Amino acid sequence: MRTFEEYQKDLHAMKPNIFIGNEKVGRDDSRITPGMMILKETFDKAQDPKYEDLCTATSHLTGKKINRFTHIHQTQDDLFKKQRMTRVLCHRVGGCIQRCMGIDALNAVSIVTYECDEALGTTYHQNFLEYMKMFQERDLAASCASTDAKGDRSKRPSEQENPDAYLRVIETREDGIIVRGAKQCITNTPYVDEIIALPCRMLFPDDHDYAVSFAIPADWDGVKLLARPAYYHKPKGLPEGLLPKTMDMGDVETFIIFDDVFIPKERVFLNGHADKRVVPYGGFLALLFAHYHRHSYTGCKPAVSEILASAAALVAEYNGIENAMHAKEKISHLIGTAELVFAAGESSALHSEKSPSGTMIPDEILTNAGRRLAGENIYDEYKIVADLAGGLVATLPYLETFYNEEVGELAFKYLQRNPRVSPENVLKCFKGLEGMICSEIGGLMQIAGLHGGGSPQMETIAMMGRYDMKSLKNIAKYLFGIKSSLGRIERSETPTTPRQMLEKFRKALIAQQKRDAK
Repeated sequence: MRTFEEYQKDLHAMKPNIFIGNEKVGRDDSRITPGMMILKETFDKAQDPKYEDLCTATSHLTGKKINRFTHIHQTQDDLFKKQRMTRVLCHRVGGCIQRCMGIDALNAVSIVTYECDEALGTTYHQNFLEYMKMFQERDLAASCASTDAKGDRSKRPSEQENPDAYLRVIETREDGIIVRGAKQCITNTPYVDEIIALPCRMLFPDDHDYAVSFAIPADWDGVKLLARPAYYHKPKGLPEGLLPKTMDMGDVETFIIFDDVFIPKERVFLNGHADKRVVPYGGFLALLFAHYHRHSYTGCKPAVSEILASAAALVAEYNGIENAMHAKEKISHLIGTAELVFAAGESSALHSEKSPSGTMIPDEILTNAGRRLAGENIYDEYKIVADLAGGLVATLPYLETFYNEEVGELAFKYLQRNPRVSPENVLKCFKGLEGMICSEIGGLMQIAGLHGGGSPQMETIAMMGRYDMKSLKNIAKYLFGIKSSLGRIERSETPTTPRQMLEKFRKALIAQQKRDAK
């Protein structure tokens, strides 16, 4: 396993292909470093004996000890520990841990490539296995390039006026493929080793060029990273220990352009350009990645709710209102949401199933129910913190002002609130809150809380597509006298296996072909 220092050294050696505004920069740019400080926790804690049970695993491929962020889940316990690890590490960085996307994608690839090879005689799973051994051995971090530019949202990929609105294969060669397109809203790409690309939606027969998945280094020829850093602007020359720890952390969102990029054959996991039969597997892969990523959200979003609850409780104390019933009610809402979302993820792991590839798949309904609850509550949670804090979080003078020779002492005097709390701690609290809820990164985290892993509407679609509505309505029919008898109905009696999920995609393709024929 790598140390943080080794990870950072490897990144600094990569070719510059990051564009921030009008500048082309390398990974040593100071605006990239705050994102690296998030991933630092994933390397440091894997080396720490106190966190070993959560942050390391045993590879099912090599039998070696590996970072859990490079593991393909083989048991229910793997899913439990991944969820718990995510929650614990998110506490330490003040929000998203940012390394889950890559391994969520690779867990999905592990299933889909196996299913595709079994059905069609392809060799994608062998490519995946060899890649995975290297990924684990080098303890790599990856970005999942899923969300396409999409163009006209009312049209499928093959119907777009701009054929590059979705990432596609434009040429298949003996040694690999050439791809063209873009991916948007992608977190962490400038400070990871690899990019895992996969489709973002169901695909139909005419969309075969878009059924593509592969992995490449993040500085690969033809890859251009258009970056939007969000970080805390740290003042200089202040007393040691004054700045909130979260000021070391940051995020970079990325618009990835694949400008006629060559992908070696051994790094290709799906290619519908060469074989139209793989089209259903493209949509299947998109679904499974979203599913794994939403399960990861049942670890990180409870942590975010707890972080907000912690901040709300602290500022209520500092404002002298911690015993007010309205404050307790608001904080209990934050705690309740955290525990319910986490419980949904735990139950999802408990009801997981082993796919034919050996990879464990969390329960689809429970995962989506937890993620939707988190997304629907995110703005209410920030509202609660803002309500208990008051407007000062948005209007507080700069930190430097409080250490100005002329006005600093007066500023501290009038910042005093609860007489049992020092003005210096009040300042730290409100500056921490300012960064958390009304800075540029605070705004980003609110949007991410709603849309990351799929907006609540996408979770609704997933749940309603999975739930047995006919059996559900039979309960009311029996109770209302419309149906004379009622068998024992339990949701667990009708599990959806990976192959049944894939069959759902195939049926959808056939139905669409019939509609198109009419």
